[in-house]
Amino acid sequence: MKPGTKTMKVLLHICCAPCAIYPHKVLKEEGHAVTGFFYNPNIHPYTEFQRRRDALSTFAVLLLMPLLIDDAYDLEAFLARTLPLGKDRCPACYRMRLDRAFQKAREIGAEAVTTTLLYSKYQRHEEVAAIAEELSAFYKTPFLYKDFRQGWKEGQAESKRLGLYRQNYCGCIFSEHERFA
Repeated sequence: MKPGTKTMKVLLHICCAPCAIYPHKVLKEEGHAVTGFFYNPNIHPYTEFQRRRDALSTFAVLLLMPLLIDDAYDLEAFLARTLPLGKDRCPACYRMRLDRAFQKAREIGAEAVTTTLLYSKYQRHEEVAAIAEELSAFYKTPFLYKDFRQGWKEGQAESKRLGLYRQNYCGCIFSEHERFA
């Protein structure tokens, strides 16, 4: 733990196991009590959602990390919010998932929220942080900002070493289409 660091009970919103590796490591090194939270109705198809959820469950057992899973597969709500936005859909997706994370943090008494969306070099980092700050003010629950991108290569290498399921698109039907079209 770094000197002067306040340890907290942190809820870590997680999109997938590989993206959780480095953020979890950093948070634990800082002395935080980390609880993982999986809520990702954006992931398509449903079998991909199940695969990512199950890989994360396996990884959480390896880490001895408490993990909360919201199995709500709100695909219709996700599509209703994002479809009209075209290429500007990502912030609506971030907001949907982070809003649920802040709700869950209040339910369990977490002292802060952060997200693995801040790890991926493919996400809109500044928009994720701005949305999380807005939700932090609304829910009166601190947002623990960390730029986890510096650990991208480390996390990816570790996920390969552990044999974790690694996907090749962000999760939504739109990114799947863009990746393979």
